[in-house]
Amino acid sequence: MTIQTDSFSDDFLPDKRVVSAAPVNPREEAIERALRPKLLQEYVGQAKVREQLEIFIGAARQRDEALDHVLLFGPPGLGKTTLSHIIAQELGVNLRQTSGPVLEKPKDLAALLTNLEKNDV
Repeated sequence: MTIQTDSFSDDFLPDKRVVSAAPVNPREEAIERALRPKLLQEYVGQAKVREQLEIFIGAARQRDEALDHVLLFGPPGLGKTTLSHIIAQELGVNLRQTSGPVLEKPKDLAALLTNLEKNDV
């Protein structure tokens, strides 16, 4: 029996990293934005999360106050950003988006919080 092995060298790897959080181009970003659900009723999956968010958002609307604290966490691709956009849309407020790696120092978080408007998500 002969065992063959492939020699995978770095010659096949691209110079730049292909996977990135940054949009590749404005057109791609626009397409992605158009495909995302904009309201909770359009959001498919995670029924328990959706049900809880409906209650939280409804309560915030009734009180005419900001949404109580919500922490969305998990690996990429689970819908955290989509849910954030939906929450902001449902409440009619702005979304201030960031990511953990961007917040390297306490002053980075302070700058983000200082620029929030009333009820921003």
